[in-house]
This record gives sequence, structure tokens and C-alpha cells, in this order.
Amino acid sequence: MWRYITGGVAALLLVTAGIVLFNGRARPSSPLAAPPAQTAAQQAALPDAVPEASDRTREQKRFDRYDKDRNGAVTREEYLAQRRKAYAKLDANHDGQLSFDEWAIKATTKFAGADKDKSGAMNAAEFAKTAVKRAVKAKPNCPPAPAPRDDDDA
Repeated sequence: MWRYITGGVAALLLVTAGIVLFNGRARPSSPLAAPPAQTAAQQAALPDAVPEASDRTREQKRFDRYDKDRNGAVTREEYLAQRRKAYAKLDANHDGQLSFDEWAIKATTKFAGADKDKSGAMNAAEFAKTAVKRAVKAKPNCPPAPAPRDDDDA
């Protein structure tokens, strides 16, 4: 009976040792490649101090865009200035009043551009061209990871 127990324990130890050795060789000794050596000229060109990022948040930057006189407060006039510019762009005949057509000029222009056959109605293919085109975020252009090297000690 003891022979079977001893044989089972020995088999488990051999399997465990095999797994440890197999996984140990699969992993490289360093996950990051060593940086290339810098010359003295490159080291001299580096600045002494590391530039720091600004602590300003997105909301602080937005506040600064509205605060034209930089007094630390956004007045009603400063806040409405951008709205007035947008309104002036929409008011095509500059009469100080926005008609529905002036307000909907972008949609009207988009419809006219999509209605290629000038029928006054869009078919499915024409309508598909009016879909909002979303900006595609560019993926970072990272170099590929170096291939692992087989360093045989034997």
C-alpha cells in the first residue's frame, strides 16, 4: 500500500517540477527591452528639469476661454458673446430675427446636397449619405514588441 502512495506522491512532484520548469523557460528574463545606450552628445542635449504638465482642468480651460478680461469672473456679456456670434452666423439676412429656414439652414443644405435627383425626397441610398460621420480615434503608433530570443546556455 505504501508503494502506491509513494509512487503517487512522486508522480505529482514530477508533474509539478515539469510545470515549473516549462513556465520558467517560457517567460523572458526581462519583460522590457533594454534601452539603447546614449552617447555623450545625446545626454548633454537633454534638459536638466523635466517639464511638468499643467494642473489646469478642462473646466478651468473652458472658464478661461469665456473670461475675456481675465478678472476671474465670467460676466453675462462674456457668457453670451459666443451665443451672439453663433446667432449672427445663423441670421443670414441680418435682420436680427431668426426664421425657421435660417435656423434650419444646415439641415436644409444637407438635404439639398443628398437629394441628387432633385425629386424633393430622398431614397434609402441618398438618406444614408446624411448620416453623421463620427471621428475615428487614431490608434497609437507603437512599435511592435521585440520577438523573444532563445538564449541557450548549453
